[in-house]
Amino acid sequence: MNVHGWILPGILLSSFLTGMVIFFLSEESHRLRTWLNLLGAGVKLILVGALLQGIYHGQGYSLELDFLPGIPLALGADANSVLFVTLSTFLWFWTTLYAVGYLEDSPHRSRFFGFFSLCVTATTGIALAANLVTFLVFYELLTVSTYPLVVHRGTPEAMRGGRIYLAYTLGGGVVLLLAVAWLHQLAGPVMFRERGVIEGLVAAHRGELRVLFLLFMLGIGVKAALVPLHGWLPKAMVAPAPVSSLLHAVAVVKAGAFGIVRIVYDVYGVETAARLGVLAPLAFVAGATILYGSVVALFQDELKKRLAYSTVSQVSYIVLGAAILGPLATIGGLVHLVHQGIMKITLFFGAGNYAETLGVHRVSELNGVGRRMPLTTAAFTIAALGMIGVPPLAGYITKWYLKKGAITAGADWVALVLALSSLLNAAYFLPILYRAWFKDPPAHWPHEHCFGRLETHWMLLAAPLVTAALVVWAGVFAESSFSPLAWVKLIAAREYGP
Repeated sequence: MNVHGWILPGILLSSFLTGMVIFFLSEESHRLRTWLNLLGAGVKLILVGALLQGIYHGQGYSLELDFLPGIPLALGADANSVLFVTLSTFLWFWTTLYAVGYLEDSPHRSRFFGFFSLCVTATTGIALAANLVTFLVFYELLTVSTYPLVVHRGTPEAMRGGRIYLAYTLGGGVVLLLAVAWLHQLAGPVMFRERGVIEGLVAAHRGELRVLFLLFMLGIGVKAALVPLHGWLPKAMVAPAPVSSLLHAVAVVKAGAFGIVRIVYDVYGVETAARLGVLAPLAFVAGATILYGSVVALFQDELKKRLAYSTVSQVSYIVLGAAILGPLATIGGLVHLVHQGIMKITLFFGAGNYAETLGVHRVSELNGVGRRMPLTTAAFTIAALGMIGVPPLAGYITKWYLKKGAITAGADWVALVLALSSLLNAAYFLPILYRAWFKDPPAHWPHEHCFGRLETHWMLLAAPLVTAALVVWAGVFAESSFSPLAWVKLIAAREYGP
């Protein structure tokens, strides 16, 4: 195996081996654990950078290992997988830095960071999976590795949230297993391929393929938090802020949205799915989820729960883009995979900073927080305005392409959904910003920590400042050749090209 052949397994092993070593470290090995975490995240970032450079120069990447008779475990690097693995790896580096600072004095850190590393292994495995069976294996590993993170604090509330999370995700996993086995019986091992692999089955198995699509959406829709499969997500907010960040922006919810993109584009093919009549119902569910999540978010005083219902709404933009036939909507949906990630992780970093530094957990407690923590609040503000769709931030680019794509496809109702969603986004984010910047702070914060000249621990501050800068960059320089939008346009051109 040459050096190129080691890149794909290397991306997985960089976090897997890190986690295995960390599990056996004592709680007192703080410095070693920190360096191992950052080394693993840094090596993964370097390997993904090498992957991008190789693809840019025309190098192909694939790897198959014997798993079951006639069913290999297959890894590959196509346009969709590279988009997701780059996002996950980059954000994971900053989430790791943030988590080290956030959990500096917490118990059970070796257990936490061990499962934390397994979680990133599962996420990158989902991104690099080249067939359905490999996707399924890593998809279930993601469930198993994130459950200990959700229940990390061990409180009754955390245990209850973990049980709900496990019930939803394992139930979805069973449905997904059924769908994968059924499709394998019809078509044999299903490799992911641009424009899908099932076109030849439509004439003889039209009804079965429709039922299978429903099963895939039910199985994957749990992690994507589609209504009514979203109930686990707000309950999982009992987890520490770094876990909330990875659930919403990097791993679980994003893996669900990415899985739906895989099924629509690389298993069914968007045009075949449209002929089967399965995209319109999916678009309706996505539109309903967008509005439902936004409305419920209005009534949440707990900051992380408000952000959780915002995620329920925002992730369905990705699903909506996949469900509207046309390249513009595809661009809008796929670029939101990146844009939602950088915006939402910034918001959860900010919420974690407020909780860790000041003991503030509720919107009603945020009065004047911008004066005490101006840099954190500036980052939070940028991300919130991006979510609303204020130009020239990243969220504006998403909504512009989705709106144009919907109108071009004759789905004018989607433009109305997007307009209502933006109004609702403003209704639940602007009051937070008003309280933070324009109301007088209290005489005493609930539980204030002092960090010298800095408003909070430098690791907690660096991460949201970097991701907030990305929110600005992804909007202002959207048309540059190195932006997420440029890569997504390439994917759309391949899906709809000659």
